[in-house]
Amino acid sequence: MSIHESGEMYLESILVLREKQARVRSIDIVNQTGYSKPSISRAVGLLRRDGLIEVDADGYITLTDVGESHAKKIYERHRVLSEYLMSIGVSEETALRDACKIEHVISDETLSCIKKIIQK
Repeated sequence: MSIHESGEMYLESILVLREKQARVRSIDIVNQTGYSKPSISRAVGLLRRDGLIEVDADGYITLTDVGESHAKKIYERHRVLSEYLMSIGVSEETALRDACKIEHVISDETLSCIKKIIQK
């Protein structure tokens, strides 16, 4: 299954929010990302349709197993890239911002090589 960059960002946001608080709602994603309520509502609908999240009757969002897997993969990429960029002298603010962009396009091969460099 191919997920668009925006879908990956929403999945990652849900994962990060869930680490901070027990339950996640659409408004939490709005507050986290700064995107509009209609944009988040549309994204939630698409992620739900694709079987990546479930939304209960009270509006609480949970990641499905597939959604969780995708979210963890993207979040790992973000962490690895941020760490690497900071290790070569990039400021934390810039590293976090750049990692957020790069995480969606970097190949598994390149990420694997960066992990090896970080582990040394």
